[in-house]
This record gives sequence, C-alpha cells and structure tokens, in this order.
Amino acid sequence: MAATGSRMGVVGGSIAGCAAAVAGIRAGAEVTVYERSDGELRGRGLGIVIPPPLHRRLVGTGYLDAAMPTAPVATRVWLTRVPGERSAREFARQPSAVTPCNWGLLWQSLRSAASGARHHRGLPVLSVGHDGDGGALVRTAGGEESYDIVVGADGHGSLTRRVLAPDLRASPAGYAVWRGTLPVDASAEHLGALQLLRTSWVTIGFPGGHGIFYLIPRGGDAGPDERLLAYAIYATPPEDAPDGAGHVRWLADEHFPQEWADIVARGEHAAMTCHPVVDLHAPVAADPPFLLAGDAAGVTRPHTASGAVKALQDALCLEEALRTSPTPAGALRRYARERTPEGARLVELGRRLGRAQVELTPDWAAMDQGSVDAWCRATLAGTSSYLYADTD
Repeated sequence: MAATGSRMGVVGGSIAGCAAAVAGIRAGAEVTVYERSDGELRGRGLGIVIPPPLHRRLVGTGYLDAAMPTAPVATRVWLTRVPGERSAREFARQPSAVTPCNWGLLWQSLRSAASGARHHRGLPVLSVGHDGDGGALVRTAGGEESYDIVVGADGHGSLTRRVLAPDLRASPAGYAVWRGTLPVDASAEHLGALQLLRTSWVTIGFPGGHGIFYLIPRGGDAGPDERLLAYAIYATPPEDAPDGAGHVRWLADEHFPQEWADIVARGEHAAMTCHPVVDLHAPVAADPPFLLAGDAAGVTRPHTASGAVKALQDALCLEEALRTSPTPAGALRRYARERTPEGARLVELGRRLGRAQVELTPDWAAMDQGSVDAWCRATLAGTSSYLYADTD
C-alpha cells in the first residue's frame, strides 16, 4: 500500500481533518493532525444531514461509532403560508431519506476513530510548502516538520489551497443563510410541527427564499432520543438589516405559517449563526505532495447539504487511493482524478439550487405535487442529489 510507513500531516482538526486522519491510519500511514483550536469542538451543536447509505458505510468501516445518535427520516414535506392568512398549506411530499446528525457528535465520533494519530491542539499552522526533496513542510510556532503527504483540511480560508491555487477567491452568492437550533421542549405547544418532524424534514417556501427544518440529536448529557430542532433559512438581507437574530425572527414573522413563525421568532435558541453564502472550487483537488479535503478543496452553497458529506466522501476516496496505489504520489493523482470533477459538479449544483430557491423563487403558493416534481427535475437538469433522490 502507498501509505505504509508514509508520514501524513493533516492541517485542520475539524470533520474533514479527522476523517482524513482516519483514512490515513486505516491505510497504514503515520498521521499528525494540527488543530488551531485548543478546546473541544464537540460543543458545536448545529445540524447537518448525510445520506443513509453513506452513514451505514462509515459505521461499517469504523469511521463512525454505531452508538452515535442520529435522527433518520424518510420523507420531505413542502409547506407554504396560505396567502392572506397565517395557516400552513402542504403542497408536496416526496420520498427523501436523510440521516440528520449533530455536528458536535459527528466530530466527536470521528475524533475518537482518529485517536491513533498524533494531535497538536492549539498549534496553528503558519505555512505549508515544498521541502525540496519531493515532500512537504508544515511550519508552526514550534518549528517545522516534513511529510510525504500533507492534507489541507483547513476550511474555506485554507493555507494549503494557496499552494495549489494562490489566486483563488470565493464568489459571493448575494444572499445569506441563518442557522439555528432550538430545544424541542421549548416548542412543545406546537404539536403539529413537531409531529411532522418526527417522520419528515420540512421545506417552507416564501417569496425570496425558503427555510429547512429537521430534528437532530441533542448531544451532551441528553439521552439518545432527545432532540433539537435545527433550521437553515435562506434570504437576501436588506442593507439596513438588524442583527442576525433580529432579522431571522422578522423573516419568520413576515413569511412563515403561524406555528412555524412562533417556533423561530419566539423560541429560546440553543445556537444561532448567520453568514453570507459563497462558493469556490479549487482547479485540482491534489497535486503531490498536497491534497485538499472538505471546504479546502471547494465550498458549495449549503442547499446541496454536502459540506460534511463531501469531506467524508473525500476521506473514503483517500483511503481507497492509498490502499490501491503503488506510491503516495500515485494515490494523490488518483484522488485528484476522482474528487476534482465531483467538487466542480457540487459547486454548479449549489448555484443552480440557489438560483431556483432564493434568487428566482417560484410562486410557492401556486405549487402542487406535480409542479414541484417537475420543478425539481428542471432544477437538477440531469445531475443528482440525495436530497432529490426520488423525483425522477
């Protein structure tokens, strides 16, 4: 195997970094992970979703602990507010299986699986570069180390990516996403919404945007069946928008059915964040001895729900390439052949979904099952997404 006895440095200890570390360990490499934070990341409790087949594969191969709580559902429900009223109208329902996870619990499971690596916490990487002998150097305040492979898993502002694409910059979408979580017990009076979320994930369409809602495990000392309500709401903020929390509450009051507006606008949030939507794609995912994983290789708009998914798929591809290639360089070239076009596909898909659901939203109030199915097919335009798996 290419990795046997090789030294692999991983820049970044988040989900992409821990997954890449597991891949290297399983393929026989000596792995060192550099994490700029000196604290635990398990407290980050926002929600993500992954495809059920990917979750099963990760559990079966030892990347994830089978005991990690998830909140799988099999159906997507589309809602909008009845014009002139505050009630909800369900206008479509599609088979769409997803496995929602708590970001912090996912990271914790990957971090445990990567315990065979050497981890440097609170030691930011200052630069990466070539060592002159075909390898790579990682420089920190503590000195520098040489590696056969350096994995850049250092996010959208990746230092590693600057070696491969020094002039690459993110492209802004022109709108934002608000993400948050709320304790389910704080919304206990909204039984209709919570009952729907026990078996489905929900899309609420409104003029100029939409919101996504689903349940995730609570984490911490909570039991495996205790849940948080997670959401992501997309819209274009006005120039004079109030703070993030204030504007998302206004969006909910202005556009959501009453029950859902009450949850978001008046609920006690466990977490809330807002950030502009951007995308970028590195022209190549690897060039020996450097490899990019997760957001370092490409940032796609969150509509694809592929941030963590892509990082996990990157890791599986890396492991397979290291196991089946005769040299580390050959493994990285195979990885580049497989993951570079996939990253480009996801970025384009994210742009297409953003145009269809935020920039040029349909008249949600006029939509029905047939028009939603046709709209999904037209939006995908021949490509695929696990979020739209059953619309063909």
